[in-house]
Amino acid sequence: MTHDEALQQLSHLARERAFGRHVGSDRLIQIGLDALIAGVESPSLAMLAGLLRSEEPEAPELFDQVLEELGLAFYPPTDPRAAKWAMAYWVVGQIVDGSLDPATGTHLIWADIAYDLGYPEDLQPLVSCAINLDGWEESWGVSREELDGEAVEAANQFLSRRPRLDDQH
Repeated sequence: MTHDEALQQLSHLARERAFGRHVGSDRLIQIGLDALIAGVESPSLAMLAGLLRSEEPEAPELFDQVLEELGLAFYPPTDPRAAKWAMAYWVVGQIVDGSLDPATGTHLIWADIAYDLGYPEDLQPLVSCAINLDGWEESWGVSREELDGEAVEAANQFLSRRPRLDDQH
């Protein structure tokens, strides 16, 4: 792992946690170790990386300290709807860049975001892709790869319609 990849992973886990996804202490400690080996420097990083199993409960607080020290802390919008939209853009961005499997990403959109937002029209193509990928059977005459491609295309379309920051949903 390179220095930049380590920073990217730290930033990714920061967002995952900020959006309410569970990230185990073991993962936090491991990314701390990976970042340390990759040459990332922060006063608390070595402490995070060196935590023993019995010290795992300390990992979230140390991880947050590391993020602050590196300027990677992420705070989602305080408004619950705005936070869900921010999460939607984050998940969809990962589908587009290939870091998140289309089936997993569209399922997150469907189950964790669209539902809470009342199934807005903007998310319907992604929800449809999630439903198709979730229920896919070989007998459909369409390959799983084609459905994945449709999900990536729907994700691209969603991002291309992203409102300016001064627009509200």
